[in-house]
Amino acid sequence: MNALYSGLQWLPRTPSDFGERLKALRSASGPLGGELQGLARHSLDLNDLTKLAKVLGKARLDGKSVDPLRPFKLAVLSNSTIDLIVPALVATAIRHGIVLEVVQPSYDQVAQEALTPDSKVNSSKPDAVLLALDYRALPLKMSPGDANAAAATIQGALGYLQTLRDGIKANSNAVCIFQNFAQPAETLFGALDASLPGTLRSLLAHINHELAQYVAGSGDVLLDAAGIAQTVGLAEWHNPRLWNMAKFSFSEELIPLYADHVGRMVAAIRGKSGKVLILDLDNTVWGGVIGDDGIEGINIAQGDAAGEAHLAVQRLALDLRQRGIVLAVSSKNTDEVARRPFEQHPEMLLKLEHIAVFQANWNDKATNIQAIAEELSLGLDAMVFLDDNPVERGLVRKLLPEVSVPELPEDPAYYARTLAAGGYFEAVAVSGEDFKRASLYQDNAKRANLQRQAGGLEAYLASLQMTITYQAFDATGRSRIVQLINKSNQYNLTTRRYTDPEVAAAESEPNVFTLQVRLSDIFGDNGMISVVICRPGAKGEWQIDTWLMSCRVLGRKVEHMVLREMLKHARTAGICKLIGTYRPTDRNQLVVDHYAKLGFTKTAEEESGLTRWELFVDGADPETAPMTVVSQIA
Repeated sequence: MNALYSGLQWLPRTPSDFGERLKALRSASGPLGGELQGLARHSLDLNDLTKLAKVLGKARLDGKSVDPLRPFKLAVLSNSTIDLIVPALVATAIRHGIVLEVVQPSYDQVAQEALTPDSKVNSSKPDAVLLALDYRALPLKMSPGDANAAAATIQGALGYLQTLRDGIKANSNAVCIFQNFAQPAETLFGALDASLPGTLRSLLAHINHELAQYVAGSGDVLLDAAGIAQTVGLAEWHNPRLWNMAKFSFSEELIPLYADHVGRMVAAIRGKSGKVLILDLDNTVWGGVIGDDGIEGINIAQGDAAGEAHLAVQRLALDLRQRGIVLAVSSKNTDEVARRPFEQHPEMLLKLEHIAVFQANWNDKATNIQAIAEELSLGLDAMVFLDDNPVERGLVRKLLPEVSVPELPEDPAYYARTLAAGGYFEAVAVSGEDFKRASLYQDNAKRANLQRQAGGLEAYLASLQMTITYQAFDATGRSRIVQLINKSNQYNLTTRRYTDPEVAAAESEPNVFTLQVRLSDIFGDNGMISVVICRPGAKGEWQIDTWLMSCRVLGRKVEHMVLREMLKHARTAGICKLIGTYRPTDRNQLVVDHYAKLGFTKTAEEESGLTRWELFVDGADPETAPMTVVSQIA
């Protein structure tokens, strides 16, 4: 069995005092989430995961705070035994910043639970339902060599899965996490099974392909169990003895790996995936120390084993950037010396133009990472830090526990694989704007430079030549809207989270006012930068349910312009008053004065810090900004 994956070796080893730290948590006061997450971010085995889940369960039962972990209710439907998996799911979710409640119905009651309106699953109103089905749950009939019969079997299996989904959507409106199907290790014809219609391998390959296509357009999510099984090996994944004895669909030793993949998926649904890869340079991006060895002495040569290992790191970084991950550098070095290979070395794949923030100085890495996060206006939990030095990794984990820090092996040949195996950049959906994200953050640096030159805010804003575009929610923008709602923390007034089906419902509700806002300027398209949902309140009132904005556009009076658009449509709808709520979190202090700055009047303040505000539509006249306004709302 591959130890990298089965042992979760991208995580540091379980501390020797794990048991003592768990025991201390039982009597601790104050929020426990940070300490729980710190413990969960080790390569825990099934026994340790079960212990951690029990501590979390006891803390919640006692009413203790588990901030800053975010809640998520997951129902699991399976044709196999999942009793051992559930505590592993709960404990592993902590690693990804989630406090997970698992709804577990009776064994092998998949169709009954999905299709019955008042079933345990549907009545619990979960955020998502994991269809953790083994291939044995499907109505499969082998027909080797009969293409027509095979096609009918494939459509029958897909129809069954779609029926389950339709039942869940109709009865609980939860996101469905479809799990695709690991093929059995055994073959009937040998190599011919893959190409001969009607064999089990051929049937499952076609079902997996069709299922992926179906999920891609549904607003649901795909968990690639087949990919996990192929990575560790089908013979290792399937354990005939465990299936025969207890109906376990995969090996017990692989439960921590499976749970980690589910945890990544749930976190991604909540918008908690990594967004920035921060690279150390010496002995990470290249072999050797640039300050000592000089540009001719560092090793990134093609044809050299060590050189190609470091080039693999660069290549993966570039691939991640292409899909929208922002790249940054944190190096203990002189800035000029650290930049030289990017500018002069002919073998370098990474160039300065690929790096959004370049921090090369003699500060400690934690200080530099904080500076990078601030410059990008992103939270520390969006940062992933890659460094070959175990001392630097340990320091960052201690001082910045929110930052993800892969544990790297001694051999640099495995650096890239280890980073990829950690799943730090898990995605449940991809929009066109995701591919542009890295460029957007680099454009922000250019805007900051222009601001220094412009001589005053008004002159700077005018020089940007901005165009703001308003649209109601629609199917085209939905995936990005859902993404923003679930990942925006700082400039977010209520931090409410909505799934794809819930956004679609708001989109089609005639009494709900929705707004997606885009902004472009002379440096390029910023994409969607703000989302608003207003729901009817008392007669003549709109409750501002959701108002969030990308921190990339802070200081440009976008919020004033968005309010002007809201007021315009409020007047048309006969609305006389806007009601706003600020719900404080540990991340959104940035907007504590949002409504006050826009002219709202505070009407209530609770002990928790929650405040309520109102603005009469008549007479309201927010500031304007030098922008061309394009409204595409009928």
